[in-house]
Formats: sequence, structure tokens, C-alpha cells
Amino acid sequence: MRPLPSLTRNPYWRFLVAGIRGQSAYPLATVAGLVANATFGLLKGGIMGAAVASSGGELAGYSAATMAAFVWLGQGMLGSVNLSGRSDLQTRIKSGDVAVDFLRPVSVQAAHILTDVGKGLFALLPRGLPSVVIGVLVSGMALPPDAAAYALGLASLLIGITVSHATIYAVATSGFWLVETRGVSVLYMALSGFFTGLFTPIYLFPDWLLTVALLTPFPSMMQFPIDVLSGQVTGAAAGQRIGVQLVWLAVVLAVGHLTTRAGRRRLEVQGG
Repeated sequence: MRPLPSLTRNPYWRFLVAGIRGQSAYPLATVAGLVANATFGLLKGGIMGAAVASSGGELAGYSAATMAAFVWLGQGMLGSVNLSGRSDLQTRIKSGDVAVDFLRPVSVQAAHILTDVGKGLFALLPRGLPSVVIGVLVSGMALPPDAAAYALGLASLLIGITVSHATIYAVATSGFWLVETRGVSVLYMALSGFFTGLFTPIYLFPDWLLTVALLTPFPSMMQFPIDVLSGQVTGAAAGQRIGVQLVWLAVVLAVGHLTTRAGRRRLEVQGG
């Protein structure tokens, strides 16, 4: 019997590690991101805190402590989730280099997503965690009530990061037909910032707009992980949010798989 290959020799594990190493090569950019996170966290925290105070101490189910948690956990996630709408795949499709990717004996989709997830995971330590620590020091932000909540929160966070990059991959495959995808990226950035809960909790939306948001994968990227990490939801409610995240992850992966297959056929027909 042939021995099973070690994890470190698995090509997909290496893509994940390559993303981590690639992101670690830019320490000054990481520090700049942390400074930006802290600065905007203070501004956003002041605005949202004032909104809660003006509403009598509670706004759409948020107290001052849980609203502070929403602000600072969101700032901590900014370096890990992709809300810009841009990815390396778009550039490779436009230049034609993606043809080389298709010649490799690995999944193009998995390779790109895992590399980007690796970048996001690295950002959690030098940028995400310090942002949350700053939030704890400058505000009375709520924290999960027990160890189980932390475990669920971590799981939700990892799924949210993956949903984000898997969705970006699916969006990037539109380049097989459009070639120039800057307009798509700008539209994605506008929608994702609004519906992920980057600016305000989506629960502040009117009912009809909240329904629209929940029919998209965007809340699974940031709002739901924040809900679980902050202890805003616990137990069955937390499990329900993680379940929704897993459904959206399956959906965007399936969409990305189908558009990759269709895009490859188009590329080959065009002589790529």
C-alpha cells in the first residue's frame, strides 16, 4: 500500500500557505491597515454610540456594548474579507495568463480561493486581533459569554472569510465574457459595503431592504460572524446563522464552478 501524502505536500494546502506568506511580505501595508482600522473604528464607534444613546440606550436590539462590538469586530475583519470586488483572477483573465492556470493539474477555482483565504487568515493576527484589542480598551464592547460562543464565533468567522473570497472568485469569472471588469468591481464594492453590515447593522434597515439583504450572500461575510462573535446571538440562533453561511458557501462555490467551466470553453473556442 502506498503511504498517504502528508498535508504539507498537498498542493491545495500549499496554495493556502502561499497566500499567508505572500501577505506577510508587506508588513508596512499591514501596519497602515491597522492604523486605518483604528482611526475609522473610533469615528464609527462615536457615531453609532451616539445613535444608540439618542434612542434611549437601545437601537434595533443593540445596546451600547453590543454596538461597540459590532463596530470593532467589523473593523477587525476588514483585512480578511474582500469587499473591494477585485482579485488576481481578473487580471489573469484579461492578460490571458489564465490559460496557463488551466494547464495545471489542480482546480483553478480552489487554487485562487485558497490563496486569497490564506491572505485573509494572515491579516487576522497583525491587523484584525489588534483592532479588536483597541476596541476592548477604548469601549465597553460586549464579548461572547462562554467558550462555546467563542468556538462558534471562530467557525462563523472562517466561513465568512471563505464566502467572501469564493463570491469574489465567481464575480471575477465574468471577465471571460466582459474582459474589462472594473465596472463590475465598483458595483460589487458598493453593494457589498452596504449589505455586509460594513456601515451599519443590517437590522437597522427597513423590513423590505432587510429582506433583500438576507437574500444575498453578503450578510454571511461580515454581519453574521459579528452577530456570533459578539454574543448578540447564541445557541440555536447562532447555529442557524452558521447554517445559512454554509448554504451560501455551497451556492457561490457551485456558481464559480459552473462559470469556470463555461469560461474555459469560451476561452478555448477563442483560441486561448
